[in-house]
Amino acid sequence: MIIKYFVVGALALIIVSGCSDDSSSNTAVSPKVDQSASTEADVRKTKTETTTIEIGKDYHSFGNPESIKVKHLNLDLTVDFTKKILLGTAQLDFQKIDPKAKQLVLDTRDLTINGVSANGKPLDFTVAKADSFLGAALTIDVPADVNDVVISYQTSPEASGVQWLTPEQTAGKEHPFLFTQAQAIHARSFIPLQDSPQVRMTYDATIRTPKDLIAVMSASNDPDTERDGIYEFSMPQPIPSYLIALAVGDLYFKSMGERTGVYSEKGILDAAAAEFSDTESMLIATEKAFGPYSWDRYDLLILPPSFPFGGMENPRLSFITPTVIAGDKSLVSLIAHELAHSWSGNTVTNATWRDLWLNEGFTTYLTYRIMQMIYGDERFEMEAVLGRQDLQADVDSLAASDQIMAIDLRGRDPDVVFSNIPYEKGALFLRELEHKVGRENFDKFLLGYFEKFAFQSITTEQFVSYLEQTLLKDHSTKLSKQRIQQWVFEPGIPDEAPVPESDAFSVVDQARNAWLTGAIQASEIDSEKWVVHQWLYFLNNMPDKLSQEQLANLDKAFSLTNSKNNEIAHSWLLISVNNWYQPAFKRLHQYLTSIGRNKLVKPLYKALSQTPEGKLMAQKAFNEAKEAYHPLTVKANEGFVE
Repeated sequence: MIIKYFVVGALALIIVSGCSDDSSSNTAVSPKVDQSASTEADVRKTKTETTTIEIGKDYHSFGNPESIKVKHLNLDLTVDFTKKILLGTAQLDFQKIDPKAKQLVLDTRDLTINGVSANGKPLDFTVAKADSFLGAALTIDVPADVNDVVISYQTSPEASGVQWLTPEQTAGKEHPFLFTQAQAIHARSFIPLQDSPQVRMTYDATIRTPKDLIAVMSASNDPDTERDGIYEFSMPQPIPSYLIALAVGDLYFKSMGERTGVYSEKGILDAAAAEFSDTESMLIATEKAFGPYSWDRYDLLILPPSFPFGGMENPRLSFITPTVIAGDKSLVSLIAHELAHSWSGNTVTNATWRDLWLNEGFTTYLTYRIMQMIYGDERFEMEAVLGRQDLQADVDSLAASDQIMAIDLRGRDPDVVFSNIPYEKGALFLRELEHKVGRENFDKFLLGYFEKFAFQSITTEQFVSYLEQTLLKDHSTKLSKQRIQQWVFEPGIPDEAPVPESDAFSVVDQARNAWLTGAIQASEIDSEKWVVHQWLYFLNNMPDKLSQEQLANLDKAFSLTNSKNNEIAHSWLLISVNNWYQPAFKRLHQYLTSIGRNKLVKPLYKALSQTPEGKLMAQKAFNEAKEAYHPLTVKANEGFVE
């Protein structure tokens, strides 16, 4: 997922699908909407503090996979850019876990359900009252002889998991663009399904678009496909719903290797392919260390700048922000991260969002290992130090309950789980295990783990049990159950946890200290051979307060306000806001209105909101950019400008 960080409306237009397979859509039974009963979430919120978590229960889904479990999805959707809706049908094939089960319960959010049928006959269904962030349960009465249903539906223009971009909001400026973002629980806003990571299914899809655009999905994509407006996809491996992804735009493809390539708008295609040209080498190295790649191809889709995340690990086709195209491959650890998800996350998946660290902690650990294999020890060490600092910053700012890897999210929007706790704390825990048992032994453990739980969704407790049966049993003098429990179920960073170090940062510390004490001028800092990681370390470890003269000298010496590297610019602009360095404010406004990646814009909005003058600047930028921001970016930042 999704990497490192991270509105729904009720409006729905009723349009009968013109491309549906559902011949009964005009005669289907109308939905019965229950507006009186309390939602499951309402009840749950009142019990959170007095009840024990039921291990493996997904508190963020209304689905009933314990009774009836969806096994395959067949989509047939038309993309309507004029009305900003997807409309068509979803056929769900399911297995009756309980032979006596009579109802299939699905998750929806702001969907208009036009009809439900099976074997050409309409079925009764009920749409419950909507919860504020979980959406509404769709309950379908299922006869005993029925094992699949066809749902005719359409999305809302405000679907939380779909972003519609005008031509002006794209790189090419000529065609509209659409992309989806399903994690954590946004798949339900564009498909009625059991929107839970513990429900894995295969899928097929037919996507109908304007003929001058191309559709791609987290499935089999044909780089040589004809632009005919009808695109067919197949995902033969079972995946959780949050990995279903669709994008439609004026896209082109360029190969980067035998199994890797990149899709993007034409204007950035060559730059993207050059920036990420090491992807094939990453894939080969990861296979050699951690087992076969299970997904056929690994391609990248470079999205418009409004994409709210660094990347999203959609299988076969990772969605990537253009903000990491720096021209020097300095930010490609994000590609390594999304690739690593092909093992940890996509193949072995967290069963609930409480268990997210199983996805992201393992993936972050693998990311460091991939970067070491491809770029060497020095870069590995620098990135590990920066990751440790990111973790400490979150530990210092988050409530104790949010510092626990196996976090209690009952009654809360699962989008809040995305912090450095599941990512960096999870990775640091695994790094400690590696240090204690040795890399060779730990790699053997990882290979066994990925093989044993392949294409399964597991809980934290299942992992801990497996760890106790393997590493803890084999290395009982080096590992302890108490220490494992402390890492996973207690807040903070345990004492004597690994502390990464980098010799490459020593010279940076010396230069910064010499400049801060006045021993040298900014222009005398010998930074000619510094890489991006050293610049980030230089800026991120500055004191909270700097004088206007100091800031001006730094800016004059290194043109930081005009940096083309989005990560360096972010660090500098944050320093500028906190010290009210006005010469950077024009760039700050441009930055906030041209990038939608939450990791980069959210800290800036938060810092601006601390003063009346800053809040006015934030409001101006937010109001200008809001239309182009993804709904998740709007949700994450609107509180700072109110």
